[in-house]
Amino acid sequence: MDLKNIITQLTEKYYNQVIEIRRHIHQCPELSFNETETSKYILSLLDTWNIRYDAGVANTGIVAYIEGENPKKRTLALRADMDALPVNEKNNLSYKSVNQGVMHACGHDAHTASLLGTLLILNDLKEHFEGSIKFIFQPAEEKIPGGAKQMIEEGVLEDPVPEFILGQHVYPELPYGKTGFKKGIYMASTDELYLTIRGKGGHGAMPEKITNTVLIASQIIIALQKIPDEIAPEDIPTVLTIGKIIANGATNVIPNEVYLEGTFRTMDEKNRKNIHQKINEIAQAIAEKQGAKVDINIKKGYPVLINNENTTEKSIKYAKEFLGDENVVDLDIRMTAEDFAYYSQEIPATFYRLGTSDGNDFKDPLHSPTFNIQEKSLKTGVGTMAYISIRFLNDS
Repeated sequence: MDLKNIITQLTEKYYNQVIEIRRHIHQCPELSFNETETSKYILSLLDTWNIRYDAGVANTGIVAYIEGENPKKRTLALRADMDALPVNEKNNLSYKSVNQGVMHACGHDAHTASLLGTLLILNDLKEHFEGSIKFIFQPAEEKIPGGAKQMIEEGVLEDPVPEFILGQHVYPELPYGKTGFKKGIYMASTDELYLTIRGKGGHGAMPEKITNTVLIASQIIIALQKIPDEIAPEDIPTVLTIGKIIANGATNVIPNEVYLEGTFRTMDEKNRKNIHQKINEIAQAIAEKQGAKVDINIKKGYPVLINNENTTEKSIKYAKEFLGDENVVDLDIRMTAEDFAYYSQEIPATFYRLGTSDGNDFKDPLHSPTFNIQEKSLKTGVGTMAYISIRFLNDS
């Protein structure tokens, strides 16, 4: 069987349908943990195609199943996320978001449509591979604690346990027709920082009678920003950024409270735990020295995403077979985060990137109100995932 040629033909066969699916989902975006209509839409397609599934996993999540020959031999899992972002779309499209203030600005519409297209192909070819495939349609990638965590807790990686899970993400920095891979540690952990400095505010002209919460907050910010350079090991990429300050005083008024928000990211779980402790120690010491108190809440988010060396090496090999060596590129680490990382902490995983820009004309980044994809990239997304899946399942 000429697998590459057959999958290419099936990709062309289902291309218009995949585009239709993607545009429908793009036009009707829903926020994390509220993907009700998106879930209903996917279920309606699965019913039409007579595909077995479990619905209501993590509330709106879905797991669909296809069995090939000898279905108990091995299991592969494929994952797509479904949620959108609180972004007001500024694209002029026939399928522009109809939900004000909500947009698929991170490409999850493309992820879901691509996985559904992959499912159609693999269902057609189920007599040509051994084992079973789980198709995971996941809610809430964009919001801590993340839908992946909840789906895992509800047994998505059990009965049977997949040997391997594969996920893809749009990548506008890369032209359509190409994919990118990174073996080993790929994406950072992510934690949200919330600090409230409390003291006795008052008249800015009488500093001897007040606790200058604004000054204390600024000292805490400066001290925390030094952590990546002065405390974290040099060989572990680490980022700490304070992005929000609320000091609701006036030109001559120091408020009783100053509120800070920030993000902390790193590539090592041990370092992550150590820095959490340092954040507490540093902020508490600065506040106490000047007679203030500080409440610190570190909201632990996604872990480090690790691409399994073996499964990623195989995925690169298979992607090159399907796309050609020149269309499979090496990627660097990213300080952004992904809740696919939870899967990578449980079983061998590979998370790769799908080029979506029109040639080398990269304009609008992820999460921007004008983000969009070159839809021809969906051919690459559908075909590559289907090819990797069958090659993995049939690889003895």
